[in-house]
Amino acid sequence: VITSAVEHVAVLETVKYLEREHGFDATVVGVDATGMVSVEEVAAAVTPSTVIVSIMHANNEVGTLNPIAEIAAAIKAVNPATLVHCDASQSLGKVPVDVNAFGVDYLTLAGHKLYAPKGVGALYVRPGTPPLHKLMYGAGHEGGQRAGTENILLVCGLGAACALATDGLDECAAKMAARRDRLQAALVAAFDDASMRVNGHEEARLPNTLSVSFKGIKAPVLLAKIEGRVAASAGSACHATEADAPVHLSHVLAAMGIPVEWGMGTLRLSVGRYSTDAEIDEAAEVITREVKALLV
Repeated sequence: VITSAVEHVAVLETVKYLEREHGFDATVVGVDATGMVSVEEVAAAVTPSTVIVSIMHANNEVGTLNPIAEIAAAIKAVNPATLVHCDASQSLGKVPVDVNAFGVDYLTLAGHKLYAPKGVGALYVRPGTPPLHKLMYGAGHEGGQRAGTENILLVCGLGAACALATDGLDECAAKMAARRDRLQAALVAAFDDASMRVNGHEEARLPNTLSVSFKGIKAPVLLAKIEGRVAASAGSACHATEADAPVHLSHVLAAMGIPVEWGMGTLRLSVGRYSTDAEIDEAAEVITREVKALLV
């Protein structure tokens, strides 16, 4: 099995389980400084015994988009029998996602990432792929894969959210990108390169996601300062709020080679379909004020 160093833990922990409990050989390919997976590196890792490759479409921390169609084609060129899975949880509803254009065998999505109810998701399985082992034994629900009566309300909510996301997708993405860029521009104008950096790919990225690092600041401390005014999350796995507490970077930032003194001060900021310019300006003002107070 092959995956990348920046996958969501839902994938990485599953790969570790396959190694530990079922004797799989796992290969974890790296990424470049923008968080992008190399087509060539993935293809070079494929062998005649490679069963499946799992690469995410969009990274959940920095928003970088991977060239899934090119990766899938390269994998199939080396070993047509190798199955390709794509985690599209972050990208669906924000950028075009097409299983046929991607050329993948499996694709997963999470409802809450596109305004569907929490607790519902879906797995696309390309017709003709080998049958999957049952996830849960019992009755024959969900094609015999997962026993248990379906929650129709959640299923309908996911379907409705997907339909709404598809309608006007390009227009919505453009609006989100404009507001993300507005937020980025305000922060870039407020800080020099020695104090703040933007993480992720400059162009191949989600329209709604902005990852920024402030040098020498701990993100949890900053989050506590802006709580109740700006909803954000730390871009690293630092859970401490004390100034002298140890810092551990997230696996994504570490794989990208972000230095600790930068990574520990990383915020993930996201705009939504309904975000306004006024909210963006207020968020930029609050973050700027609190960061500058911490830098004093």
